[in-house]
Amino acid sequence: MDLTIALILLQDGVMNGAIYALLGLALVLVFVVTRVIFIPQGEFVTFGALTLAFLSNGKMPGTVYLLMLLGALVFAVELAAAWRGRDWSGLLRAAAWSLALPAALYGVAPLVVDPGSPLWLRVLFSLALVIPLGPMIYRLVYQPVEQASVLVLLIVSIAVHFAFTGLGLVFFGAEGWRTPPLVEGSVQMGPVAWTAQTFAVLATCAILIIGLWLFFGRTLYGRALRATAVNRRGARLVGISTSIAGKLTFTLAAAIGALSGMLIAAITTIYYDTGFLIGLKGFVAAIFGGLVSYPVAAFGALFVGVLEAFSSFWASPFKEAIVFTLIIPVLLWRSLGTTHVDDEE
Repeated sequence: MDLTIALILLQDGVMNGAIYALLGLALVLVFVVTRVIFIPQGEFVTFGALTLAFLSNGKMPGTVYLLMLLGALVFAVELAAAWRGRDWSGLLRAAAWSLALPAALYGVAPLVVDPGSPLWLRVLFSLALVIPLGPMIYRLVYQPVEQASVLVLLIVSIAVHFAFTGLGLVFFGAEGWRTPPLVEGSVQMGPVAWTAQTFAVLATCAILIIGLWLFFGRTLYGRALRATAVNRRGARLVGISTSIAGKLTFTLAAAIGALSGMLIAAITTIYYDTGFLIGLKGFVAAIFGGLVSYPVAAFGALFVGVLEAFSSFWASPFKEAIVFTLIIPVLLWRSLGTTHVDDEE
């Protein structure tokens, strides 16, 4: 291995590490607020990438129909809850985001599918299709069991992952897709040309981290999420709805996952089940921070990305095994330095 190869591998590792950092950030966010180890985070990566790929190829994405299906189920659940409680006050709001929004996006979709539509419009429309899936999943699956133990929530997450993998196959098919790069061009740095897409990934990662830092530190909803993360029972006692906190958290996780998928789909082929491995690598990064520390998770993500890149050069058939084996010493290290605390709830 010479310096040029090492720099090329470093570029790949840093870019992949930035993606894993975003996913690790989303996993930490979901866990500290809702206590859910969100295994299906990778499905948002897949849906975001495939939605943009379908739009870029002039095809109607299956996300349009999936969103309408989940929206109808959400409204049915809300209607049943209103009937049981004889409280109809929130039904109009539920109809707006679960029925009217998917219907409006379905009506706009043919305009965006048009080959003449700009890339930025396809990206925004893809985000508009994928992001509502987050709160819908929370309302359908996690809100009814939000008081369950972490183990039960983990089992539910595994079930949701398998369900969404099957839905991905149904709505997108088994064929692999790529998207056009969000930014064209390259920058020569020494013996290696760094693609503009790499800098776009790094810039997006930095902007999202700074944006989330401002959101949690400067906004009312962000502070409410922080309070829920610190003490769920205390947050409820001061009037913070854990259900609203959960929906908002899943909305942020869906946005991060969808955007990550669009960034990585320009450099690798995405299939209906690709998001699982990508999400697991983000989970390995989150484990570095014990599922509670954002900076340590980001550092772990960069380490995972660089390790994967160099493993693909030295031992390509075993690169996945090397990355996932890394979780063993990390768990051992964290278990030796952490005292056991019983679940608050």
